[in-house]
Amino acid sequence: MKSRMWIPLVIGCLALCMSGLGPSATAQTIITFDAPGAGTGAGQGTSAYSITAQGAILGEYIDADFVNHGFLRTPDGEIISIDDPDANTGQGLGTVPQSMTRDGRITGFYYNLNGNYRGFLRNADGTFTNFSYKGMPTVAVTINPEGWIAGWYFDDNGEAHGLVRTPDGALTEFDAPGAGTGLNQGTFVTTVSGNNAAGEISGYEADANNVFHGFLRAPNGAITVFDVHGAGTGAGQGTSTASMNPAGAIAGEYLDASNVWHGFVRALGGAITAFDDRGAGTGSGQGTVPQWIDSVGDIVGDYVDASNVYHGFLRDPKGRLTTLDVPHAGTSSGQGTTVYANNLAGEITGTYVDANNVMHGFLRTP
Repeated sequence: MKSRMWIPLVIGCLALCMSGLGPSATAQTIITFDAPGAGTGAGQGTSAYSITAQGAILGEYIDADFVNHGFLRTPDGEIISIDDPDANTGQGLGTVPQSMTRDGRITGFYYNLNGNYRGFLRNADGTFTNFSYKGMPTVAVTINPEGWIAGWYFDDNGEAHGLVRTPDGALTEFDAPGAGTGLNQGTFVTTVSGNNAAGEISGYEADANNVFHGFLRAPNGAITVFDVHGAGTGAGQGTSTASMNPAGAIAGEYLDASNVWHGFVRALGGAITAFDDRGAGTGSGQGTVPQWIDSVGDIVGDYVDASNVYHGFLRDPKGRLTTLDVPHAGTSSGQGTTVYANNLAGEITGTYVDANNVMHGFLRTP
């Protein structure tokens, strides 16, 4: 599963469990799936991360040897494995796709033979172009419709710097104001949907005290740093971005002084609205975490309840929240349902963890 604040076997059609503040419950269809080759042990399986307007799903799977592989699930249900030809296939290594365009270009990162990160672009014809910034560990996490890729690289001190790659391969670094210069501090870009056709880039920085702050980088390179009111100011706390839509609205999460997660949406003019799912727990590590915002303002994500079980949610532009649980999802601590992305056709994709702690992908169709 995607981390907070860093980085086909059809099982059946199921009824969607819906509750909360949204519209009245209606029967929906969920198809669950596993990538061929996905492991069946705890911590293994299939995770779906994004979906195109046509219904293609991108994600990754972890095999029985704990090696990472990417996959692309076509709208008709075919699943294609994605492995960078230069990827190290050792335990915990492999290929990790992150973002795709509607015409089939995919970006992400892989671990090379030395175990270092390298970015990749997989073209629609299946060929790969690998890249790094000056040979440094490089992470590519998002691609816009024009083929611009954004991510970050780590310098010799372990500091992260933002990175933009043009369609012709030119790489430019940038740093958010106030970013720290120590190990694992610096500038990070929002994964999967962190840049748009307008040339905006969203992300977050870790300052010298390891506190997180959100940012928006304009097409001219100007960077606006922002914090959500109520965000904690201790190490590991603060504001982080999760997704940016084509118009520049940003969804994300903040961790408060009690280490509880809360969702937020930042409108085009900079106004920020915080929100919590009413089923979210209020203990440390619990709360509400958005994952995706679409072009009309629908937000999907997950919340962690008082028993540390995950539940998906859909928040409409009016602020109404609906819970989405896959019936086969486990109900113990660390198990449950996470929604990662949706499209304007009403399709929703994500991941659930079953009672044996194995991950599976799912697609909800209207």
